[in-house]
Amino acid sequence: MKEELKGPKVENVAVTIAKEKGEQGEWVYNVFVVNNSDNLIEGVLVSSKGYATHHSTNEEIKTSTLRHFLGDIPPHAAKKVEPIMEELFGLNNEYWVSFWINKKMYDKKYIFLPETIQAKNFVFIPVLGVYGVVIE
Repeated sequence: MKEELKGPKVENVAVTIAKEKGEQGEWVYNVFVVNNSDNLIEGVLVSSKGYATHHSTNEEIKTSTLRHFLGDIPPHAAKKVEPIMEELFGLNNEYWVSFWINKKMYDKKYIFLPETIQAKNFVFIPVLGVYGVVIE
């Protein structure tokens, strides 16, 4: 790809799947966009989908594609995108995030590969105060 066609490099913006206590005290998983930068990110759009190929039948497995408008995310803050069910952890879970910084558009694809959403991969996410898997 020609250099002039590439957009600016996304830095200090992450997608995380975090484990939290739900309203009834049960454990739930939620997806967040985390702004670890010193800049306001504006007009945040997220497209999410899951997909895989069944290993024995070669059948394609797909979830619906969902689109979320999160608005603006202040510096060193996070916004919830959606809940995610544990049954989907065996799929590729893709989040395409687009946003603006200082009138310049940025976008990046974040993919949680199958079975990466496991306790052994959890790290502490300071902005949320919980543990989860982070992709930057």
